[in-house]
Amino acid sequence: MSSLPFDNCIWDSAETITAEERQKLQLELLKKVVERVYNTVPFYKNSFDKHKVKPEDIKSLDDLRKLPFTVKEDLRQNYPLGMVAVPKDELARIHGSSGTTGKPTLVAYTHKDLETWANLCARFLVAGGLRREHFVQISFGYGLFTGGFGLHYGVEKVGATIIPAASGNTARQILLIQDLKPDVLICTPSYALNIAEHAKQTGIDPKNLSLKYGHFGGEMWTEDMRKEIEEQLGIMAFNNYGLSEVIGPGVSGECYLQKGMHIQEDHFIVECLNPSTLEPVKEGEYGELVFTSLTKEAFPIIRYRTRDLAYLDTSPCPCGRTTKRMSRVKGRSDDMLIIRGVNVFPSQIEEAILQVPGISPHYLIEVSRPGILDEISVKVELQPGYISDKMSEMQSLRDRVLRKINEITGIHVNIELLPPNTLERSTGKACRVVDHRKIS
Repeated sequence: MSSLPFDNCIWDSAETITAEERQKLQLELLKKVVERVYNTVPFYKNSFDKHKVKPEDIKSLDDLRKLPFTVKEDLRQNYPLGMVAVPKDELARIHGSSGTTGKPTLVAYTHKDLETWANLCARFLVAGGLRREHFVQISFGYGLFTGGFGLHYGVEKVGATIIPAASGNTARQILLIQDLKPDVLICTPSYALNIAEHAKQTGIDPKNLSLKYGHFGGEMWTEDMRKEIEEQLGIMAFNNYGLSEVIGPGVSGECYLQKGMHIQEDHFIVECLNPSTLEPVKEGEYGELVFTSLTKEAFPIIRYRTRDLAYLDTSPCPCGRTTKRMSRVKGRSDDMLIIRGVNVFPSQIEEAILQVPGISPHYLIEVSRPGILDEISVKVELQPGYISDKMSEMQSLRDRVLRKINEITGIHVNIELLPPNTLERSTGKACRVVDHRKIS
C-alpha cells in the first residue's frame, strides 16, 4: 500500500476550534434557524405550536430537546417542496432520495448551500489525503442521488482533477483507471469490490492499478469489508456519512487515522438517542442519530430522526480536529431483523462471513416464515479456488460459516454456498436483504 500525503490534512480552521467556541457558535446559529423556520415553513410553525414551543424558548443548547422531531414521513406529506424556507427564485438545485410510495423525498439548495456542501466534502476528502495534483475517478451515480454531485464539487473545491465516470459499465471503469491512472476511487464499497473482481476476471491484478485510496459511502459497510477492499485494491479505504435530508455526503468523514468520522459540528448538531425512549444514550453506546442543520438556507431541518444507529466519541483525536466523531453505522432502527426474539442487523452477518477464509464479500440474506417461526437463509459465494468436489470439505466450510454467524448474532441460520459470480452485482447500493415475509 502506497504512503499517502497526510501532512497539512486540515482543510479549514473551523475544524480545530475549541469546544467552548463551537458551543457558542452552535447556540447562536440554532436560535437563528429556529426563528427562521418558524416564520417561513408552515410545517415547522404548526409543529412548534402543537408542542407549545416558541423560538424565544431556545436559550441554551439543552433547549434543543424542547423542539419536536422531524421524520421522513413529514417530508413525504409536504411533497414536493413544502418544507423549503426560501423563495423559489433563490433555489439553485433539487436533489432527493427514493421513497416507498414511488415518489422521492425532495430537498433543495441555494447557491450558498451548494458552496457549503462542497466545502464540507472537501474537509473529509483532504482529511483522507486528497491533494490538488490527484486524479479522482467518481463512480457514483449522477442524478437526484446526492452522492455523485456532492463528492464531485468537493473534489473540485480541493482543485483535484475529476474523472466523472458515473456508475456502471465496469469494464470501462477499469479501462479509465488503466489509461488515466487516477489516485482516488469514489463509489459505494460494494461497487469497489465489484471493480476489483472484474479486474481479476480480465487478468488484471487490481493491486497493480494506480489507485492509492478510496472514499466510500452510500451504503452500510463493516470494518471487515474495509479490510477486504484494502486488501483487494491495495489502497486505504475511508468512510464518510451523509444523507440527503440533512445535506448529503459531508455530514461527517474519517481522517487518516480511520478511528471514527468527524462530524461537522459548526454546521450540524448531533444527538444520539435511544430509539425506543428517545432519551440520550451514554457516550460509546449505540443510539439513533438525530441531526439539526444550522446553516442550510433552502432546506433547514430540525431534529431529524435518521434511523441510523451509531455511537459518539468525544475523546481527542491526534489529527488535530476537535469535533465529536461517530462510529460507522451498524444498522438502521427500522432495518433491524427480529428473528425468534433476537435482534439481528445485516451488518453483523456481513462481519461474520468475512471472517471465514474462502468466503467472498458477496452475499444475500433471505428472511422467510414457512410456518409460525421466522427463518434466515444466507447465500454466500465461495472465493475462486475454494470449490471442492469433496462433500466433507464443503460441509466443513459451511459449518465454519454457521459457527461464526451464531457466535456474533446468537441465532442459527441456513447457509447456501454458491460458486463465484452467482449473485447479482450492483453498480450502486447493494441489495443485501430480501424479506419474503412481506409478500407471503
